[in-house]
Amino acid sequence: MIRSIQKRFIVTAMAAITVLLIVLLGGINIVNYVMTQRQTGYILDTLVDSRGAYDPPGAPVFQDDRANKLRPAAPRPDDMLGARYFIVFFDADGEVRFTDSKHIYAVSEDEAAEIAQKAYVKASNAGRYEQFEYAFQQTPDGGSLAVFLDASVQQASRLNVLLASCGGGAFCWLMMLLLVSLLSKRAIRPIAVNFEKQKQFVTNAGHEIKTPLAIILANTDAMELHTGENKWSRNIRAQTIRLTGLMQNLLALARLDEDNIVLPMTEFSFNLLLEEVMDPFYEAAQAKQIEPDLDMQRDITIKANRESIQQLVSILMDNAVKYTPPGGSIHVTLRETEQGICLRVKNTLDDAAELAPDRLFERFYRADAARTQKTGGYGIGLSAAKAIVDAHRGSISACLENGAAEIVFTVVL
Repeated sequence: MIRSIQKRFIVTAMAAITVLLIVLLGGINIVNYVMTQRQTGYILDTLVDSRGAYDPPGAPVFQDDRANKLRPAAPRPDDMLGARYFIVFFDADGEVRFTDSKHIYAVSEDEAAEIAQKAYVKASNAGRYEQFEYAFQQTPDGGSLAVFLDASVQQASRLNVLLASCGGGAFCWLMMLLLVSLLSKRAIRPIAVNFEKQKQFVTNAGHEIKTPLAIILANTDAMELHTGENKWSRNIRAQTIRLTGLMQNLLALARLDEDNIVLPMTEFSFNLLLEEVMDPFYEAAQAKQIEPDLDMQRDITIKANRESIQQLVSILMDNAVKYTPPGGSIHVTLRETEQGICLRVKNTLDDAAELAPDRLFERFYRADAARTQKTGGYGIGLSAAKAIVDAHRGSISACLENGAAEIVFTVVL
């Protein structure tokens, strides 16, 4: 139990740290992307507005712009520092009239013209082609000017920031995992101490109470031999047996809650054990006009702790007989599936309006306290059943069927 709490503490803490790192690093990369993209867009817009910062020889002359002084000022040298770009002029028919690639040595004028024509076909004023960000602007003669800016530096910068942040985040995550693992024992120490005291109290109290209960039951038997059975002796016997069962389940839970418990495992026939455990319950079921139905696949063997599995089946059968109304039905099936050995116990219910199947395995949970008292339950049997299944690394679940008229307990081992 303590190890389970420690693992949950570590998982919860690391989940919170993981979310925090994802948000933090994701925010850093998003901000970096927006800033570099904005910088690239600013440089590209500036180049487009300034017609590539000058009028190259042979390029169209914007006489109307100069006459009206509408031509934007050339970009500042600091803004264009390191910018790698080329420009291409198209005529009104979409044919390349002029290219200038002297600002980028990796692209020839022929390559620049080819890239520009591929971008021109897309009929888009701006976009991206491979590592180039481009933008088009109409010219006074009906043609267009295209500026292609090499954004590989910005892309490499974004990738470097991403890799650095992921590497740093992974390193921080591992360091936090180590730190949380080392501090988890100290963090849950108060819980561990209280749990150990509680478990020790239950164990000691259980052993101390067993002797008085045995004496009370023996004295009740002796009293009935002398005076005969009466309603008071029957009540004493019933409540003594009830308390004895409660203490047995509490002791079983305390034993199964130990972290280092190792149950002795043996291989045995599940069929024979199921028939053996169900046999005593037939009489109690028939007293309520119930005929339990057993449907099982033959020759099923299991490697488990026989005593624990016997107690598990007894708990499920006892629960079915107690809470099945007179004239109801109980169906028990045993199958070997791909997931493992599957045991299903299904019984009818007279009233499941307040029943919460997902809470049935909580200790001392009662859907109806008055009804539970009548049937002799004490709200701990199914908790013990779950502890047994968990000790065997299996699963147990409960669900309502047939419009909440039936409840099914499914155990997979």
